[in-house]
Amino acid sequence: MWTLTGFADEIAPDLSEQLDLLNELGIDNLEFRSAWGTKVLDLTWEQLAEARRLMDAAGVDVSSIGSDLGKILITDPFEDHLLRAAHGVEVAKLLGARYIRVFSFFIPEGEDADGYREEVLRRTRAMVDLAEAGGVTMLHENEKDIFGDIPRRVADLIATIDSPNYRGIFDPANYVQCKTRPFDEAYPLVRPFIDYLHIKDAVAGVFDEAGLEKVVPAGQGDGQVRELLSAFAASGYDGFLSLEPHLGDVNAFGGQSGPELWTVAADALVGILDELDIPWQ
Repeated sequence: MWTLTGFADEIAPDLSEQLDLLNELGIDNLEFRSAWGTKVLDLTWEQLAEARRLMDAAGVDVSSIGSDLGKILITDPFEDHLLRAAHGVEVAKLLGARYIRVFSFFIPEGEDADGYREEVLRRTRAMVDLAEAGGVTMLHENEKDIFGDIPRRVADLIATIDSPNYRGIFDPANYVQCKTRPFDEAYPLVRPFIDYLHIKDAVAGVFDEAGLEKVVPAGQGDGQVRELLSAFAASGYDGFLSLEPHLGDVNAFGGQSGPELWTVAADALVGILDELDIPWQ
């Protein structure tokens, strides 16, 4: 059975408000990206302990640490970022999360991503070594402007690292924003590497203020969400389905949708699951 989760920090900065809406919607997990306006890996140990207390009291588990690991330029110094990755492993263990969301480094504007392949692999391997030692799994999210933006590079990266502790997230809207048809072009190449799903949709050729294809509720854009969910179900997928609405103010590190738009996004996704007879919890 698929398990619904989501980026609850798009509901509100306050963690208690996030948990209240999750409880109201019957969602028992969250992808923990931030609380109280602070990124998860920048929270103090005292704040993390309070977050764990609040989540335990609400009956909500952490499906994944929604970290910003890998969201630096590939040309930036890496040593401090590797320390941040080590900290991320400890945060995941504290919060009982077996997954950490990661990226594959921003590529300098106008340059060929393939030219940085070896350095991306070197840095990624160093982070995955930490995940293997800590008993957690890093999940690579496809996204615009990083090395792993298009299916070919996503498949190459995960296959080359070749570790059970380094797997993939499939984000259909992010593929739309990279001029890729998610089901027709991405799914066949990357499906063997996917252990986690992000759900947001986008309209090709319609742009928001940031110049990206506009994000819309699931099924209302060009993300081929119905086809994807049907295919994942047929392939035996049995994991998390993480709602990332992005219907309000967003940037490269997160955003705010508010409780009403978050609920709109959740209802759209649940409607598709019910339409396709995919059981969820």
